[in-house]
Amino acid sequence: MIFITGPLFSGKGAFARTLCPEEQIIRDVQELAAREEDLPALARRLAKEYAVVVATETGGGVVPLDPEQRRAREAAGRLSCLLAQEAETVVRVFCGLPMILKGELKP
Repeated sequence: MIFITGPLFSGKGAFARTLCPEEQIIRDVQELAAREEDLPALARRLAKEYAVVVATETGGGVVPLDPEQRRAREAAGRLSCLLAQEAETVVRVFCGLPMILKGELKP
């Protein structure tokens, strides 16, 4: 599985589409984290079911005052860490530029 992360509107989706067919991609998995009790199981399931998993980085801004929003943000960050561990390749996309953090992209 290839895990792609980066800021909102950074080109993650466009880059993901260059790697495999649309049906093998899942996006915005950070939103699944807030509703999930077992984050390691979610990460394993996503890694098994999809060729490419895309998450938007959520921890780079102002910390929310609302406790529920803080919990959701923490869960999203933890899920991203777990997905990075599960992934063969991790790519961060910033300003449309993919940067390989782990592994390699196969042609």
